[in-house]
Amino acid sequence: MNSGKLFAAVDKLNNEYIDFWERICMMETPTQDKKRVDVLGAFLKAKAVDFGWEIEEHVEDTTGNALCFTMNPAAPGAPVCFSAHMDTVHPVGSFGETPVRVDRNRIYGPGVTDCKGGIAAAFLAMHALQVMGFSRRPVKLILQSDEEMNSRPSGKRTVDFMIRMAKGCAAFLNLETHSVLGYQNIGTEKNEEPAVLIRKGILTYRFYVRGKAAHSARCMEGVSAVAEAAHKILELEKMKSERGLTCSCGLIEGGTGVNVVPETCTFTADIRFLTSDQMHEAEENVRRIAEKQYVPGSECRVELLGSRCAMEYSRLNEELLEKMNEIYRREGMPLLRSTMSSGGSDAADISAAGIPTVDSIGVCGEFIHSLKERAELDSLAACAKRVAVIAMEL
Repeated sequence: MNSGKLFAAVDKLNNEYIDFWERICMMETPTQDKKRVDVLGAFLKAKAVDFGWEIEEHVEDTTGNALCFTMNPAAPGAPVCFSAHMDTVHPVGSFGETPVRVDRNRIYGPGVTDCKGGIAAAFLAMHALQVMGFSRRPVKLILQSDEEMNSRPSGKRTVDFMIRMAKGCAAFLNLETHSVLGYQNIGTEKNEEPAVLIRKGILTYRFYVRGKAAHSARCMEGVSAVAEAAHKILELEKMKSERGLTCSCGLIEGGTGVNVVPETCTFTADIRFLTSDQMHEAEENVRRIAEKQYVPGSECRVELLGSRCAMEYSRLNEELLEKMNEIYRREGMPLLRSTMSSGGSDAADISAAGIPTVDSIGVCGEFIHSLKERAELDSLAACAKRVAVIAMEL
């Protein structure tokens, strides 16, 4: 097939998909709002029906339903999978009455990069391939529904669905944001762009500390749960290694009044790790710190709220990146340079399942998870070309 014609098809469809991008971002979809996530899902399913794609849906009771769209389902070749997620982080209304804004160069709003830009780019790539009459292999788009909460609401069932849908594929391309921000080991060559092959995993713990209440005037008769929690937090936050363990205690609640020795205090710890050995080290640190009594008379209980595995180095993933770069070099496109990210991603679970994976090659943007989130409009076509040519030529 002719890559020049493919790229021309992407360019011809680009304005249509910038409008599509804006429309799906206008549909605010916080992870915990199943109704809103499923409204977006219904809109995308209708689009897939128009294209004649096969639709598989994983139904959940409390979070949005995960989806898989397959173009050329009966084709003999090994599938290429694109992936993104439909849920976003901010409560509805956080971005104002009109949450999305578009100017000459950028789009601003909830999820424009993370990860609805990836959804738009995948649809654009698949539409262009269909216009070209591409039929050599199945091309899949797998859409997660509770990624922003580490798939805790679904008990990881949405992740299991993704793995089933991706089984046997030649490449799993995750279209999380494609940005130079937040990544390490990025090449300085002008013709290189980042792709993530290594990601930190996540452990999220909640500590429940109990002391003994007393009047603050007689504080020596009480046991301050807040003081005990403070000691534990300081110990936990000693984990601060860029390529090792990190810990941030970001939510603390305790006490009932300024003149009362606090009887209870709870706090959460977000711990990141690069390897399974580091994960075990973190687990041991948590156990040790929870058991240690810094303030006599205090007690502590700890609960694991959620976890996400690390995307560890894989030769299989590196080989896929090398094959992709051979194609990009032949086409005169920017090469991808292996990078590491401290953020979590479903790509880690896909990689751990032995599926060749390259992560974070979606649209280019910045300020994700903030009210300043934005993406570059011209990166939509660039992303669609980057993944469509892999589906065509891999």
